[in-house]
Amino acid sequence: MTHTTLDTSPFTIDLTPSEYEVRLGATTVRLNQPGPWVKPEGVFAARKAYAAAHVVPLTTGTNTPGAPAEIDWESTLAFRAEMFSYGLGVAEAMDTAQRGMGLDWPACQQLIAHSAEAARAFVTPERSLRDLIACGAGTDQLDPATVQPGDLETVLNAYREQIAVVEASGAKVILMASRALVRAARTPEDYVHVYTTLLDEVAEPAVLHWLGDVFDPALAGYWGSADVPSATDTFVTVLHARAAKIDGVKVSLLDAEHEKGLRRQLPAGVRLYTGDDFNYPELIAGDGEYHSDALLGIFAAIAPAAATALAAYDAGDDARARAILDLTRPLGLHIFEAPTYYYKTGIAFLAWLNGYQPGFQMVGGLHSGRSVAHLVRLVQLASDAGLLLDPALAKARLEAFAQVNGL
Repeated sequence: MTHTTLDTSPFTIDLTPSEYEVRLGATTVRLNQPGPWVKPEGVFAARKAYAAAHVVPLTTGTNTPGAPAEIDWESTLAFRAEMFSYGLGVAEAMDTAQRGMGLDWPACQQLIAHSAEAARAFVTPERSLRDLIACGAGTDQLDPATVQPGDLETVLNAYREQIAVVEASGAKVILMASRALVRAARTPEDYVHVYTTLLDEVAEPAVLHWLGDVFDPALAGYWGSADVPSATDTFVTVLHARAAKIDGVKVSLLDAEHEKGLRRQLPAGVRLYTGDDFNYPELIAGDGEYHSDALLGIFAAIAPAAATALAAYDAGDDARARAILDLTRPLGLHIFEAPTYYYKTGIAFLAWLNGYQPGFQMVGGLHSGRSVAHLVRLVQLASDAGLLLDPALAKARLEAFAQVNGL
């Protein structure tokens, strides 16, 4: 993977230290006040953005590895309402929500229905339900190990079942990458067949999600080849074959140069929603001719800053918008560092510090996915980015965290 180094913006965002500091082992962190973040007055026009949101587990639930997910619906839906209030859409039931990594299909069905219903309260004449909520449809009700090579119909029927759930909710469909399809497909043409068939059947244009194996090792060789240029050729074949049924593509390969090249190959009217949580400031800024929109897990962690940056793009202040996103980039690089699979742990930890969930827990026990040292560094970076929204609350929770973890 290519991890592009960004130019440093000549603009800075001033942050004010708070009166609070906390000692975490050998590290003392001064907690900054939140940055100069604002909620939008209208709908973003220059860029379209979805935040891929996490789920909050029921504190008293049995959310151990392998157990069915038990969700704190009140906290989970309140978090989505917060995303909507910042002008962001929500990408629901995606990998950030631990799809296939603790969140099972029965829980996903409830999540899709509840989130779409919550989104209806934010619909306006300028902002449709599909602008607010887009939901993943995949094949995770199947055990990939039971899928035989060449059995594309089983994969198609699994997709159809999930598409029906998303469409019934009124949400936009996101066709997620499928572990079962990796097992069933024997050639690139098998991928083309599955995706063109599904696009012919969806009621309204969908988003195609290409999730790289850095996020999910089971997806290695997607689109029929481990060679990214060859896989891209197959992907682009699908895009041009069914352009009218494609709202956009979400690409999560953490390769900025690949994304820039792909933007130039898209059919007219098809958006590229960046899924690059390393290089998003550069990709959203664009090159003057092309830019990426956003469908990002990191936007769930940086929503106040992201909304302020998107408003700056709307106001024509591209330099300020870029400076704000650059400010958040060190936090994104840290949360998504290898093994990237565990980035969700950092998202949930920051949500806990900001009061969006009652405890630092995750479904499937995934809150153990990062070290204490990683989380201590996350605190410093979140403070540096002005993303600890209530420093007094963060201090109290960090002191409890320090005590429990022997700091």
